[in-house]
Amino acid sequence: MRAEPSFDGLRDGKELVDPARFCSQSRLVIVAGKGGVGKTTMTAALAVMAAGAGLRTLIVEVEGKTGLGTAFGRGELSYDEAELAEGIRARTITPDQALLEYLEDHGMRRLSKRLTNTGFLDVVATAAPGIKDILVLGKVKQLEREGDADFIVLDAPAAGHAVTFLQSARGLLDAVRVGPVRTQAEQVQEMLTDPARCQVLLVTLPEETPVNEAVETAARLRERVGVHLLGIVVNGLYPPVRGLDDAAELLGQVPADEAEPLRAAAAFRQSRNELQRDQLARLADGLDLPQLRLPFLFSPELGPREIDVLATALADAVGALETAS
Repeated sequence: MRAEPSFDGLRDGKELVDPARFCSQSRLVIVAGKGGVGKTTMTAALAVMAAGAGLRTLIVEVEGKTGLGTAFGRGELSYDEAELAEGIRARTITPDQALLEYLEDHGMRRLSKRLTNTGFLDVVATAAPGIKDILVLGKVKQLEREGDADFIVLDAPAAGHAVTFLQSARGLLDAVRVGPVRTQAEQVQEMLTDPARCQVLLVTLPEETPVNEAVETAARLRERVGVHLLGIVVNGLYPPVRGLDDAAELLGQVPADEAEPLRAAAAFRQSRNELQRDQLARLADGLDLPQLRLPFLFSPELGPREIDVLATALADAVGALETAS
């Protein structure tokens, strides 16, 4: 495994950072965040940045229909790997498909079809909470071990479920004492807690509720899962506008009917800048992680071109970390 330090150790500014080094901190990076903060978009941007750095990259989707395929100008992902762009492959993993493959690999093909067709997994999941999550994470662990990809990016469930999802291995270790389920849980937990194999990249917006949830999620992931945190992406930052402080004086020279909407726009940007500044400070106070700040894209939809823009911005933010402290 890689001997390079985890990104937690880069807070002191003692290490130089570039996209290849950033992505080489861990073989698997799990992207997590509150719904609506751009988690899936960041998954795509991180994959593009990694591929641009020369790493064979695999995106793993675990909830289905997240829009990852659309971000690359493709359709929905399936269980079978598909190439989305040069150096980037992607697939989705569901508990039923993971169980089916596991049983077939162990010579139980007939049984596997019978169990998945009768809803057996739902019955087991009721008796042993976390079993569905461990099936998915077990497949992710297999992919990580196989080494067919240099870098795996997993688009995690939304923040609340993400903690439960990643905590499933530890929960099953408490509930199951022997057998293949316990072995799988042990191996998944080993992966999750080894920073050379797995780390989490959080995503948030510069707004009060997302910042609060990011801080809470970070604490829960560290305490309940034991996973290492790679950093936090602050998505959707409005760029500064030159001369905004002088807007009132300049608008005095504009006809009244034209000045009012311009004044409202200037006031909005002013308040947005203040909000961003306050929330970035709150985030820094509440969470001891490097911030990777990305711009708000004034675009009605996000496709390949926009993902490329964000990947470039992410690479610039990573590069800036060497002088951040």
